[in-house]
Amino acid sequence: MFGWKFEDFGLEYTAFSEAGIEGGFYLSDLAASTEKGSALTVFYSSQLEATMEKILASGGLVLKDIFSFPGGRRFHFADPNGNEFAVWSDQGLENS
Repeated sequence: MFGWKFEDFGLEYTAFSEAGIEGGFYLSDLAASTEKGSALTVFYSSQLEATMEKILASGGLVLKDIFSFPGGRRFHFADPNGNEFAVWSDQGLENS
């Protein structure tokens, strides 16, 4: 979806790369959300609506629909495990 590369290391850890930063995800029964005080990870997309559609098609859930804020537009979503993320864009501001 964001052009990332993933590599599994066993059943409980997946590493990611080619994202401008490298990291990984551990398997957990917990979920991160801003309501629970978690930091919000925000991704960039030049095509906000198309990215939202891909997230929905992949089992994600929109938590906050697209809204404008100083410097752009964004939406928040939960992945299929319930973790909250956001996607922002500085494109399409004339339509908001």
